[in-house]
Amino acid sequence: DGGAAHFAEVVRQIRLQAPNTTIEILTPDFLRKDGAAAVMIDAKPDVFNHNLETVPRLYLKIRPGARYFHSLRLLQMVKERDPNQFTKSGIMVGLGETKEEVMQVMDDMRSAGVDFITIGQYLQPTRKHAAIDRFVTPEEFKAYEAIARAKGFLMVSSSPLTRSSHHAGDDFARLKAAREAQLRR
Repeated sequence: DGGAAHFAEVVRQIRLQAPNTTIEILTPDFLRKDGAAAVMIDAKPDVFNHNLETVPRLYLKIRPGARYFHSLRLLQMVKERDPNQFTKSGIMVGLGETKEEVMQVMDDMRSAGVDFITIGQYLQPTRKHAAIDRFVTPEEFKAYEAIARAKGFLMVSSSPLTRSSHHAGDDFARLKAAREAQLRR
């Protein structure tokens, strides 16, 4: 199951030992194993996070062991299994992607039912990793945020320092409030 049972057991143990804890899981693609999404969702995390990381054109360079459309399908399967499950995904910018490619990733995420998108500046962790193509301006991050909101994401975090787990606890409360507001419309 690509490790899904281990993740699920951790979620179950947290629920048993600290039932008031908000649980956001940031998962791998579970080695593209069938049934992994079901195992995870049945454990009932509060937020299922799987980052797409980059645009399809750059996937083999940036994530050579992963496949964009499999990661996207994983997010979609989570929503199909439990439409009320909050889903989250993030991308890094500054790797050579175009604005149009970023907008296509947003469209792909929305088609998969992703609720919350994070967009942050790529920072080269070591010399062995891909080099930074450019630093995206704060204005561009604001524009991405506006575009993502217009596309229907419940929550958007878009800034140079955004990381998918930063402020996760506060974000969960805001995500719940955004869904409740959407349901009242």
